[in-house]
Amino acid sequence: MSRLLQISAALLCLLMPPLTIQAETVNSAVQQGQDVMRGFTEPPPLDKQDLDAETKQKRQILFLMGSVLLISVFTTVGLGIAMALYNRPVFVAHMVFAGISATLALIHAIVAMVWFYPF
Repeated sequence: MSRLLQISAALLCLLMPPLTIQAETVNSAVQQGQDVMRGFTEPPPLDKQDLDAETKQKRQILFLMGSVLLISVFTTVGLGIAMALYNRPVFVAHMVFAGISATLALIHAIVAMVWFYPF
């Protein structure tokens, strides 16, 4: 019985190093995989100055879009008033500017949500 116990202990000791090496290899492979995925999921670090310049440019673009949107809405209103009060034949122009206004409003809202939400 004692001889069988010694043989099994010797075999167990011989088999343990490959098992621990395999476990360490698996752990390091998992760690490397996590490091690779972290590169895709985490945003790259930005300098404060670069972030401010990027935010300023985004706000300028949204301001220009908003300005064009406001002008287009006022033009649509003016054409609607001219059509309703003065019987001018500007229905097609009124509808074109209404379509431009609606499209710009939708694009402006989507861009603002994508760029600035969540703050």
